[in-house]
Amino acid sequence: MRKLIPGSPLLRQGSSYLAIGLLQLLVDWAMFVVFSALGLAAAPANVLGRISGALLGFWLNGRFTFASDDTAVGRRQFARFVVMWLATTAVSTGSISAIAHAAGLKWAWLAKPGVELALSSIGFLLSRHWVYRR
Repeated sequence: MRKLIPGSPLLRQGSSYLAIGLLQLLVDWAMFVVFSALGLAAAPANVLGRISGALLGFWLNGRFTFASDDTAVGRRQFARFVVMWLATTAVSTGSISAIAHAAGLKWAWLAKPGVELALSSIGFLLSRHWVYRR
């Protein structure tokens, strides 16, 4: 079992993933709010927001967070990323749409960061052990 010690790859990767993830979340959430405030339904607005954050995150995490001799940022890694993204986007969009339908759009705006934060732990594990591997 890996230990979280200063300078360990797991701690470094986790810190970097968190910082990049917060930037992604800001971009994703802002786009979701803008598109939905302009009248787009919650589901497509969420997908557009996630696309904008995902493109930024794929490149930054590949180049900085998970960069090593055992990793790469190429077509194979992007294809894996797309599979992961589709699955997490389905969960995110279903959750956000349900919240918007049940409680209203403003509650969906407030809930989105929490939904995405919950999904980020799955994204970290999949990215670390599968997406960016050669």
